[in-house]
Amino acid sequence: MREMTRRGFLETAGMAAVAPAAGVVAAQSRLPAAGAIEKNVVFGKGGNTDLKLDIYRPPAGTEKRMATIHIHGGGFTAGSKDTLADRIAPFAALGYVAIATQYRLFGEAKWPAQMDDVKAAIRWTRANAKSLGVDPERIAVVGYSAGGQLALFAAGTGNRPEFEGNNGTPGAGTQVAACCAYYPSTDVRPRPDGSANALLPAGSDEAAHRAASPLTYIAKGYPPTVIFHGTADVTIPLESSERLFKQFRDAKVPAEFHAFEGVPHAFDSNPEFARSAAGLGDFFIDRHVLKPRTYPPFGGGARGAR
Repeated sequence: MREMTRRGFLETAGMAAVAPAAGVVAAQSRLPAAGAIEKNVVFGKGGNTDLKLDIYRPPAGTEKRMATIHIHGGGFTAGSKDTLADRIAPFAALGYVAIATQYRLFGEAKWPAQMDDVKAAIRWTRANAKSLGVDPERIAVVGYSAGGQLALFAAGTGNRPEFEGNNGTPGAGTQVAACCAYYPSTDVRPRPDGSANALLPAGSDEAAHRAASPLTYIAKGYPPTVIFHGTADVTIPLESSERLFKQFRDAKVPAEFHAFEGVPHAFDSNPEFARSAAGLGDFFIDRHVLKPRTYPPFGGGARGAR
């Protein structure tokens, strides 16, 4: 019954199950190398911590004047911006100014410190758009696992005072033009014994958990979002992103969902999959942000086929 349900979902919701074709991989392997890299640029201060980011610039002649801010995973207990280099390189090679950002883990600070830090990175990028060579209204967030949760949350709460924090560059907006979520965690729930989720302060109630969940903020007007997930993921099951995609569709948010067959959590640690996902994200961003366009009606399926 479960398999039939999933098959029906794929057929009716338009989810794309993806395995990179040999020709696609070969074409992506010819991408130019990323340009200059600037490491450990301080963009704010969280508590006593200097918050730093790395900037991966595109090769000369490929610039799209758009920034992608990449947010690492690690379950909020581990991970760092330094783990993202191989995932970011394909975005830079495609013409984006790709930025890997730091945020405080929950061993150092509880929620909403993590979102304060992400919003500070967005503000810094917007305030420094001219020197970065990007359009300040063309900033996307790209998150991986726990970072996917932060990217989704940031995309849905741009410029909301209760989530802005006060660290980093003041005065710049935190709205984003698009979101890419790789195998994201999507909800914040209490522990089975009813105590607060480890991300939240002790004693947090149900309302606080809902307020920390990105699903709470999905509504019409949410930025265009593309989701990537492996079908063999046992860390965050595929069904989580299926539900996320359905919620986007119900809210009439422009969204795509790409399920990569047979691969686990963090599948994009493999360079072929990193390039393939970045290429799909690039096509999605191009037609929704960089060169928005509509298409003439497509064929009507089997009945309209010739």
